[in-house]
Amino acid sequence: MNNFLTAWGAFWAVWQTPIRIALIILVALVARGLLLLSVKRVIRTIVAGANGTSLPTAGLVANARVVQRSQTLGSVLSNFITWGIALVAISSILSELGVAVGALVAGAGIIGAALGFGAQSLVRDLITGIFIVFEDQYGVGDTVDLGEASGVVESVGLRVTKVRDAAGCIWYVRNGEIVRVGNQSQGWSRVVLDIPLAYESAIDDARSLILSTAKKLMSEPDFSSRQLAEPEVWGIELLTGDQVVVRLVQKVGPSDSDTVARELRSRIKAALDSAGVKLASSKTPIHLEVSGRTIG
Repeated sequence: MNNFLTAWGAFWAVWQTPIRIALIILVALVARGLLLLSVKRVIRTIVAGANGTSLPTAGLVANARVVQRSQTLGSVLSNFITWGIALVAISSILSELGVAVGALVAGAGIIGAALGFGAQSLVRDLITGIFIVFEDQYGVGDTVDLGEASGVVESVGLRVTKVRDAAGCIWYVRNGEIVRVGNQSQGWSRVVLDIPLAYESAIDDARSLILSTAKKLMSEPDFSSRQLAEPEVWGIELLTGDQVVVRLVQKVGPSDSDTVARELRSRIKAALDSAGVKLASSKTPIHLEVSGRTIG
């Protein structure tokens, strides 16, 4: 027994540093694996719950946002876990080797400050991307206006957001360059139609006709689920010498404004034509006088 203890003491005296380093690496790998597995299981559960739900179009878009946010957050957490554990393990290993960690940390701080100053735009993109994801400013499938680019969001990353416009062009927008976001797909949207009528039109009859046409559309099965409230004619929006502009508004689902607006324009145009109500003309008459006679 004494011989074993003596041999173990001699072995430990020689190999204690490599053994401790090996244990530090082993514990770091196990801890990282367990934490990453937990993150993946949570993300997988959220994604499976979102994809397994049978919902209408608006619900599917919301589910796509949940999936995108979950995957992005999972990526962020995984990176934080990996780098955090790696830094702790490296610091512990350097301490075992007798290296002054404090001096290295101070030097690394200076280098990090220099790199941060040189790559401040990248850091700004990453930080802004994190806030966009956490605050759910927009998600996959949303119709947004980001300033220079507007369209449907196809991807939300920590550094870049991909937006496809109406012409099919995909825009890569750096998150740090986004100073304002107009999102037309959260909660609800509103169709606003300004209908220019000829000045001599019977406005009360035209208003009644426009409102009844909008209500008739709301009663149809294909559009009733898209509309969230009764249509309203707010009244005369603009009055000039040659036209009277009447405004119709309709509260609709977050992704239905374009579809409902197009159908309303078509139905209202047909109804006004049938009733003989004329829309205002954009032509401006020109009167010429030649030799005392008015021409044109």
